[in-house]
Amino acid sequence: MKKIIGLAMLAGAATAGVAHAEGTVTANVALTTDYIFRGVSLSDNGPAIQGGFDYAADSFYAGVWASNVTEGVELDLYAGFTPSTGPVAWDLGVIGYFYPGADDDGAEFDYAELMAQASLPVGEQFSIGAGVWYSPENFGDTGEAIYLELNGEWAVSDALVFNAAFGNQSIEEPAGPGTEDDYNTWNIGATYAFHGFGLDFRYHDTDIKAGSDIEAYTYGESSYDSAFVFTISREL
Repeated sequence: MKKIIGLAMLAGAATAGVAHAEGTVTANVALTTDYIFRGVSLSDNGPAIQGGFDYAADSFYAGVWASNVTEGVELDLYAGFTPSTGPVAWDLGVIGYFYPGADDDGAEFDYAELMAQASLPVGEQFSIGAGVWYSPENFGDTGEAIYLELNGEWAVSDALVFNAAFGNQSIEEPAGPGTEDDYNTWNIGATYAFHGFGLDFRYHDTDIKAGSDIEAYTYGESSYDSAFVFTISREL
């Protein structure tokens, strides 16, 4: 669900939207060379077409987003609030990940996460942030999962932003009972707003080791290898 850091900023710059008395509805579409989620390719190291709709009213938002994935289609439903505490901006919400029509061989692919993020401006051009995502029953019946992330952003101009993130994903049973494991993932890249389009070029990597329990949670070594990804997006 909107996995690339900085696209939210670009969306704001390019939004056309439909205004209502109660809020605003926007749509978005994107084409990416690889759908990478927390360092792991979910589109078999190939391109993905993505898009969705968002509703925002005051500090409340909700939306739907979809992408092609290895299993067929991923459909995300989400909602949350964006309050502020002094200079700190919060994003508190819930995300549901659904894989309609996927053959799960007895395991449950669909799952949900609770999310809490915070960001703090540091001067006029820099900001830092942190977030936690918690799932009581993760993808594929792999048990409790927690994702922690630190990120930062440097806005060179209204159009160009450099950003990076470092995260840790822990999973209770990635390869079955008694196999609790975790891995680190990081990405760095830049986003550029150009005539209503968002252009993102990004490097992704992880420290997943071949033969580890966490590897069973992936689609094999090629899915978590380092990768450069280019994404072009547009708000409609």
